[in-house]
This record gives sequence, C-alpha cells and structure tokens, in this order.
Amino acid sequence: MFSKITSFALNGLDGVPVEVETDINKGMVAYDLVGLPDAAVKESRERVRSAIRNSALNFPVTKITINLAPADLKKEGSHFDLPLAISILKASDQLNADTDYVFLGELALDGALRPVAGILPILISARDRGFTRFIVPFPNANEASYIEGVTVYALKSLKDTVDFLKGEAQFSPVAPRGFRAAAGARAYAGDMSLVKGQAVAKRAIEIAVAGGHNILLSGPPGTGKTMLARCIPTIMPDLTFEEALEVTKILSVSGELSEEGIATLRPFRTPHHTASTVSLCGGGNAKIRAGEVSKAHNGVLFLDELPEYTRSALESLRQPLEDRVITITRAGGAVTFPADFILCAGMNPCPCGNYGSARLTCTCTPSQIHKYRSKVSGPLLDRIDIQVEADAVEYDDLVADADEESSAEIKARVERARHIQRERFADDGIKVNSNMREVHIKKYCRLSRECESILKDAFERFRLSARARSRIIKVARTIADLDLSEEIKPAHVLEAVSYRSGDFK
Repeated sequence: MFSKITSFALNGLDGVPVEVETDINKGMVAYDLVGLPDAAVKESRERVRSAIRNSALNFPVTKITINLAPADLKKEGSHFDLPLAISILKASDQLNADTDYVFLGELALDGALRPVAGILPILISARDRGFTRFIVPFPNANEASYIEGVTVYALKSLKDTVDFLKGEAQFSPVAPRGFRAAAGARAYAGDMSLVKGQAVAKRAIEIAVAGGHNILLSGPPGTGKTMLARCIPTIMPDLTFEEALEVTKILSVSGELSEEGIATLRPFRTPHHTASTVSLCGGGNAKIRAGEVSKAHNGVLFLDELPEYTRSALESLRQPLEDRVITITRAGGAVTFPADFILCAGMNPCPCGNYGSARLTCTCTPSQIHKYRSKVSGPLLDRIDIQVEADAVEYDDLVADADEESSAEIKARVERARHIQRERFADDGIKVNSNMREVHIKKYCRLSRECESILKDAFERFRLSARARSRIIKVARTIADLDLSEEIKPAHVLEAVSYRSGDFK
C-alpha cells in the first residue's frame, strides 16, 4: 500500500512543503527513511513505533520505505513525527479517512503530541501557498490562533488525531485571537523616571528612538548606562501586529516563544561580551539559526562593554547595521534573516573607566587608553549615529525629590515624531529617518547655507567621513521632527554635530 501526507520544513523563516510518501510491501522486515533526514528525523522511527503501539494501533512488521520529498532538501526537526505516523497508518490500511491536512508535531513514546518550534512561520508560509487546514500539537494552539485564513486543530495525542480523522471524535478548531487582547498585558520593568540626572543622555536616547538611530553611551562605571539602555524599549512605540508577527517568527524558530504564542514586547537582547560571531550573527553547521542581531529585530541590541567583544564579532555587525537584514551563507545554502534593530552600545572611556571624569582620577597610560579604544574600529563607530558621554551623577541628584520625566511622556513625543516620518515616507518603502538613503536625504533634508556652513566646518574639524555627514543630517532631521519643524534649522544641525564630536577613538 502507498500513502502521501503533507508536512512542512523550515528554511530560515520560510516554510517549504514536504511530501511524506510511505510504501509498505511484503518482504524482509525493514524501515528505510530517505530524503536527506537529519539525526532527529532518523531517530523518529522508535518514537513513531512506540507511539503507534501505545495508541492501541498496529505498527506494520514488514518492509516500510518512506521518502521525504523533495529529496534534495535537508529535513530537520522532530515535527515530522506526526506526519510519519499518519502516513504509516494510512499505508497499512488502518486509516481510511480524509488526510488532506498539513501535519506537524513531535510524538512522545505514549503517543502524546509535544510542542514544536516554528509553527507560526510554517503556518504563514503554508497559507501563502494555498494550504488552509492544519493539525498541530495542543501546546502550540496559542501560537496558531493569531493566523487568519486557516483552520487549525490543536490535538493532544496521536490517538485523538486518528479518531478525529476517522470521524469518531469531534474537536473544535482553534479560535482566532485578537492581538489587542494579548498586547494589553504588555509591561516593562524599567522607566525613565527612575533614572536620576543624565539629561544629555536621556535627550540623546529620545532622539535615537524617534529616528531609529544607533547610539553609543560612554562614561565611567556606575553612571547608569545600563539602566538607561534597559529603559529604551519603554519609550519605543508599541508593536504593531505586523511587527509582532515578524518578531514571533524569529522567536518561534529559535524555540524561545512564550506561552502567550505571540510577542507583545519589543525585544531587548543583551549578549555577553564573550559571545561568538556565530551567536551574534547566526549560523551553524547542520542548521542555520538566527543570531542575536535577528532576535533583536524590531527592538534593541544592547552591547555593554563594547571593546571587550572580539574584533571579529564587532566587525560582523557592519552589514546588518547598513542593510537591516543579514544573510548567512554556508556550503548547504544561504538564509536571510531580518535584522532591523537599534544598536545601543556602552563602554568605558578607558580600562579603569575614569578618563575624562570630573570627579575621579584616571590611572591609565596614554598607550593603554589608545589600545583600549582601538578595539572598536572606526568603520563600526561610523555606523553609530549618536555618541554621547555620561558622567557620574552627584549624590544630591540621586536623593533629590524632583520628578523626572516618565517614559510615557517621552514615548508620546517619540510616537508623534514617528507619525511624521510614516507620513513622509509613505511612498518610499521606509519607516524612520535612519533608513534614509542618499536619494531620500536630497529629497527630505534640504539644508540652508548656514546649515551647510556648520556641517562643512564640523566635517573638516573632526575629519568626518561621507557616511558620518549623512548620518548627522539624518539625526538633524529627527531633531527637527521632534521640534515639529518642517525645515532643518541651524540649531538642529549643531545638536546633531555635538553627538558626533566626542573623542571615542
């Protein structure tokens, strides 16, 4: 007997249909699985065998040949367990029923269905290819409930699946859920009102978020750089449903999705400074996985102690900072992941951390300071739009009763500036000022003679690059948007220049 069951494989964030073809014939007892299965798929034989027997069904004691087509695509993951079991049952004439579903799920030895990673991107890809009916594990129900235009049954076991297909048991499809209900539970731990002092740094962060600019905070230890960075998501606009789906896709394939089933908060990723290039950018030998730059998509990537990261890891950030995507290429193929994030970096001005401090004395030699700062290359610094120093906070500022501006107040101004940018770039395919190319700069960032004079003087005095000039103009455009000004004024350019004049090299 022969059967064919549909499942899906993942290539990055894209789902690829896979036909599970099973042929059962008389002959020497054997179980042959072909079609480039990885170790997890090969090991499915024992899981499938035990699950079938423990579900009061018969595992055929004969020659079984299973092909996973297309045969030239590597099949990875345990979600092929369920389609393999259904295909065997159908080929052995134990399941004479409609199996026009996409089957996904890992089997326990007792036949229970366990959750699998990547359900949401698979459902989206399958729906776009015309597939509309799915059977998935019950724990993946929340994740599947946010996809419109599909009918999903979330079942608890292989036995339930067989009974459902035979019509011997009735199950309701997963009820659609609205994103607003899930988003209502969002909450962040920090708030800008808890950060005392640091008015310059707070202003710089507001500008960075308003225009989607990268920012570097430099200052002695304990000045609040990390606390400021953790407050950045609190002043970012709420995730839209489309953005939430993009974030959820990445978290789903990475196996990091919460029980809610969809991302409701903007990502805030803080990899340790010992992180490798692969962990930052993504990759791997058997399976190409998303790295921290992709997991921070639509959110913040915070790199504390920037000079302590390896040179290769930092230099690998250049391409995603420019292109907002990252392409991982290996011998087996190439995968492109989104990587549109705000980079927030923190560093000390020297090894001891006290260089330039108004209160503390630096004990480092000039050569030590130069060696420390040179760990961060000029080309990488060139891609960081805003570079600001944060000095130590005075004790009186820490204990003062004065009310600091809350995240909600700053967020309101940020959302107002973002709204202006959305309207401006409605026909250009970009969202924020930091995404502007030269053609957009010429169109939306016309400078007066006085502004050009200020920019030229800064260009020559600080020996800026052409890229740095463009980024200063982008920041000036964002400052103008925060001031509700249609024109970029000299004061806007001066403030933007001040964020590039710091001696961080």
